[in-house]
Amino acid sequence: MKAVEMHNIVKIYPNGVVANRGVDFEVEEGEIHALVGENGAGKTTLMKILFGIEYPTSGEIRVFGKKVHITNPHVAISLGIGMVHQHFMLVPSLTVAENMILGMEPTKFTSIDYQRAVKMVEEAAEKYGLPVPAKEKVLDLPVGIKQRVEILKALIRGAKILILDEPTAVLTPQETGELFQALRNLAKSGMTIIFISHKLKEVKEISDRLTILRNGKNVGTFVTSEISEEEISRRMVGREVELVIERTESKPRDVVLRVENLEYTREDGVKVLNRISFSVRSGEILGVAGVEGNGQRELVEILTGLRFGAMGKVILNGENITNQPSHILRRKEMAHIPEDRVELGVALKATIAENLISDRYYKDPFCGRMVMKPQKIREFAEQAIKNFNIRADGPDSPVMMLSGGNIQKVLVAREFTSDAKLLIADQPTRGIDVGSTEFVRKKLIEAKDEGVAVLLVSADLQEILQLSDRIIVMYRGEIVGYFPKNEGLTEEELGYYMLGVRRHEESRIKEALIS
Repeated sequence: MKAVEMHNIVKIYPNGVVANRGVDFEVEEGEIHALVGENGAGKTTLMKILFGIEYPTSGEIRVFGKKVHITNPHVAISLGIGMVHQHFMLVPSLTVAENMILGMEPTKFTSIDYQRAVKMVEEAAEKYGLPVPAKEKVLDLPVGIKQRVEILKALIRGAKILILDEPTAVLTPQETGELFQALRNLAKSGMTIIFISHKLKEVKEISDRLTILRNGKNVGTFVTSEISEEEISRRMVGREVELVIERTESKPRDVVLRVENLEYTREDGVKVLNRISFSVRSGEILGVAGVEGNGQRELVEILTGLRFGAMGKVILNGENITNQPSHILRRKEMAHIPEDRVELGVALKATIAENLISDRYYKDPFCGRMVMKPQKIREFAEQAIKNFNIRADGPDSPVMMLSGGNIQKVLVAREFTSDAKLLIADQPTRGIDVGSTEFVRKKLIEAKDEGVAVLLVSADLQEILQLSDRIIVMYRGEIVGYFPKNEGLTEEELGYYMLGVRRHEESRIKEALIS
């Protein structure tokens, strides 16, 4: 029986953007069905329509054979549809049980029956094979357990169809393996799972069938075992894509960034960075691996002048820049690709051209005698759009009208044309499609070859292994692993260090700080 039938789905936004162009999408009951496509292909919009976050301009939806009108998420949940978003929707200060029962609290007389809530969670965890600590606060949980909580939260509300949006984005290989085993068990019990991902290796591993969207249209549904990663990529992008980027030989020169005994304690007294020391040289990429929430964000924010109060030293080109603000650091030849491109990377309402010169608008050739030079700005923007393959109507297009991958390209174009000697790239390919990922990774290699010192922070182990010349691994605010040569390393081996199962000797870790 078909669990989901979406026929001729059209979605046109008020500004005229067409997200879905007559999409047909069907999922069989009890299968794991992957949905793949470039950013802007329409897959997220299609799933938002199925979950009631968006409403289609036209088209028909059937759930278990019954025609339905899903006007909001409450209707979707009542039909047995659950969705786990890429960014978890949990309250950190509440326990697992308290998060689970939000909106459906069991009561005893006039108060919430917490013990009953705990029992509900424990019974659901046992039933679905997803063990969670019901009484622990969410803020104390590792990422993999938080995801289990999100999945259980959907299941406890009666989900028979489960939509997972980029579920492995922040997981270690070990946590991914545990998740996949749980998903297989759910599918065997009759659960229908829709799996949205850019990681084609994982799509091949976990899904029974897959559907590819391109430019808002369905370009094919396939039995996963009968189609290769290369063919999936080609159909997604419309051309051949290099899934493995060749890392050029490192020819490191002078030390550009030197971090010595960096420590940082939050306002609540929790130390999130402890004795962090490393250096990055001109002409090399130093990769920083680790499960999110182990101090990487604080490290990057301190290095880029977005967080203050650190102890220790940060030295850039021989100058102590510890706790200096970002606008000063940008003038000291530091470039930064932030983790959150929307919040920190671009001004959405500004044009592509305005974003591209936002860090140099006061310089020649864009400004002279306190007067902006529109023609020079336009010429620069047009060249950047061409060189960085930004899909847009032109320099005057607002950035908010672009897909995620093209927003990232605008950001990358600005940073790569800044003549920086140090580039800090924080999750540079998160949430973007295979074509954009290929492009960004090649640009990082080019920057290294041109003598830029690159600090690459990524939760994507494939990315770390493909691009990095040296690798450090962070766990609970410390460097626990240092690999001076990226030769023969596997994702599984790095995963053990990321989980804190293994740790190198202190003498080896200190070698990350090269004089």
